[in-house]
Amino acid sequence: MLTELKRIVQEVNQTPVFDDALSCLATSLIDALKVDSCSIYLADYELQHFMMVATEGLAKAAVGQVSIGFSEGLVGLIGQREEPLNISDARSHPRFKHFPEVKEDNYHAFMGAPIIHQRKVLGVLTLQQQQKRRFSEDEEAFLVTLAMQLAVEIANAKARGAINKLQENIPKDWQKSLKGVPGSSGLASGVGYLQNNLVSIHHHIPKRSDNQGLQIQNYRLAVKATQAEMAELSAKMQGEVPDDVRAIFQLYYQLLDANSLGRDVEKEIKLGWDASTALKMVVENYIRQFQAMKDPYMRERAVDVEDMGNRVLGNLKGLGTEDKAVLEIPEHSILIAEEVTAVMLAEYPTEKLKGIVSIRGSINSHAAIMARALGVPAVMGLTNIPIAMLSGKEILLDGYTGAVIVSPNITIRREFDQLVLEEQLLSERIHAEDALPAITTDNCEIQLLTNAGLSLETEKNDNPHSDGVGLFRTEIPFMMRQRFPTELEQVQLYKKLLEAEPHKPFTMRTLDVGGDKPLSYFPISEENPFLGWRGIRMTLDQPEIFLVQIRAMLRASIGLHNLNIMLPMVTSVSEVSEAKRLIRQAFYEVEEEAHEVGECLTMPKIGAMLEVPAVLYQLPQLSKFVDFFSVGSNDLTQYLLAVDRNNARVANLYDSYHPAVLTALNTIAKHSDLLRIPVTICGELAGEPGGVVLLLAMGYRTLSMNNHSLLKVKWIIRNIHRRNAEQLLAKVLTLNNPQDVREEINQYLESVGLGGLVRAGM
Repeated sequence: MLTELKRIVQEVNQTPVFDDALSCLATSLIDALKVDSCSIYLADYELQHFMMVATEGLAKAAVGQVSIGFSEGLVGLIGQREEPLNISDARSHPRFKHFPEVKEDNYHAFMGAPIIHQRKVLGVLTLQQQQKRRFSEDEEAFLVTLAMQLAVEIANAKARGAINKLQENIPKDWQKSLKGVPGSSGLASGVGYLQNNLVSIHHHIPKRSDNQGLQIQNYRLAVKATQAEMAELSAKMQGEVPDDVRAIFQLYYQLLDANSLGRDVEKEIKLGWDASTALKMVVENYIRQFQAMKDPYMRERAVDVEDMGNRVLGNLKGLGTEDKAVLEIPEHSILIAEEVTAVMLAEYPTEKLKGIVSIRGSINSHAAIMARALGVPAVMGLTNIPIAMLSGKEILLDGYTGAVIVSPNITIRREFDQLVLEEQLLSERIHAEDALPAITTDNCEIQLLTNAGLSLETEKNDNPHSDGVGLFRTEIPFMMRQRFPTELEQVQLYKKLLEAEPHKPFTMRTLDVGGDKPLSYFPISEENPFLGWRGIRMTLDQPEIFLVQIRAMLRASIGLHNLNIMLPMVTSVSEVSEAKRLIRQAFYEVEEEAHEVGECLTMPKIGAMLEVPAVLYQLPQLSKFVDFFSVGSNDLTQYLLAVDRNNARVANLYDSYHPAVLTALNTIAKHSDLLRIPVTICGELAGEPGGVVLLLAMGYRTLSMNNHSLLKVKWIIRNIHRRNAEQLLAKVLTLNNPQDVREEINQYLESVGLGGLVRAGM
């Protein structure tokens, strides 16, 4: 049976047209189980019914015509109960409903299994036989297993738009509401503009070449052309987005460097491949490396690598910008693409760009980051409609909820326009107070820091409204090279950062790689990377790497007094003790260098990141070894809930408002206060409206967040009173699930006039 199951699944996977795949499945099941009929029904939640989409044994004419309500018949019963149904005589069952058009009068035995994906019933798979009999346990297990595997295929097909086919005659008043993932908050309206890619690295057919010299020459010319395009785009974005966001383009420069991707490409050329094929092989290898990473931000970099590869390939094929088909972009347009890239966004005329819809992507993608920096609403992960259906249609986009309305009627349009007006008024009010301090209505002052280091090159803390940098991720320069960066290279980078605003604190996290963020030149193979060799574990086992980085930080800080050092993934006091020993060793070495040139070196403050639940029970002991705590709420949430937020099957369970997470954060704040040790929080929660209120009530007085969240957070702080926030906290800590917590928070924000930060309108 297992062999049969594998064969059937393989046949479905290899059939390119989804409808054909379902028909093939029905036929294969009849042959495998020796039954008389097999039918497949798919759920339509808009119309609240199951539609027959394939059958073998029943009337073929019924396919696409027969629909069964969610509460009707045996198929509806299976969907309602979300479990298999196995009966010897279907007609004797009280829920049986006769559909003459399917021509099942001669059938008695019936078995069906729900097709479920991520707790949602996608359809029902049924078997029928003319004789009266109960299907065996083996047959039932076979059908249930097949339904589980079919669920993944249906979900993928929906993502490709293979199920929701465009009707030939769409009525003029046709309207569709779609749901995606919020990528950038805000409201937008415009005409859908479909961005087409002319070349794809994945579709290139490998070819060989004997002329190595010509191929290398062609590749280098294509790289130069691509670098020129990047320089032009980067210059175009100057003044429109912060330098840290513009530095996204440095990723392309770094990858195109002769010592990086170029070296690997030319190596493949010398093995007999032409330039395009060599590029394809190297770029696809990079893509696989990034996609294998657990860190959500780094996984998204695969998109940028693919885009860069396509651009070089386009130049190799002679497809320059002058050869590209130029389509008229509407004045008020919504950019639509299978996957919106940062460079694609930079090429788009910003004066015409009102919103973004990306079929793939997440809140961590570069496109989402740039959209937020530009103040452009974005919806990612829109999976339930063919992308071509959006082209040329009027679109209303809600970046708060991820909702997209296509071809809205006049009533909805008027309501949306009113919400847009209200949002504009709210934004004006927030920016009118951008120079005012972050102080609550009862005079409690909050320090607002920024998270930095997501871009490859130097990222300045150039936000005049922040009080410094609470987290600088040092791993990017390590991850994008083919070797460990030298001490001098690190010194040059860190010094630029520290000198940018010498009177503001700048906290650098030591190297946080290993496991979920591997280095290509330092491979780590593990079955469970999140619980593996990463963070402080790896750097303590390789003290030469740690010491070089610490010396570089200290050398960069000579004559300055704003450096703080933070240790990631701490699980025990012994790790901190050993790290401090190495830091002191490096300090004495650098201190001598500083004295020789008449400069002063200050010992930086040392902090421990609270990300692993184990440290919650060691705070008194840890406090004796560090100067401050910093809560990494993203990883802490993952570890507390045992949820990988990058795993689509369980990502919905990841929620920072889970009562356990809030209780842990509250415990940390209270203990830190008793221990008289400063504590900050640098996870996503610190930049969320509801999170800010709860963290303030807990006792956190230093928050670190992304640049784009800072002014909104300041506005929230200036409009709340600690006593009210504490009352809200006391209530939510008694609740049982994250949904109730969110509802309570949103009600509070509405009551104090801050509802416009979590939904459309004022």
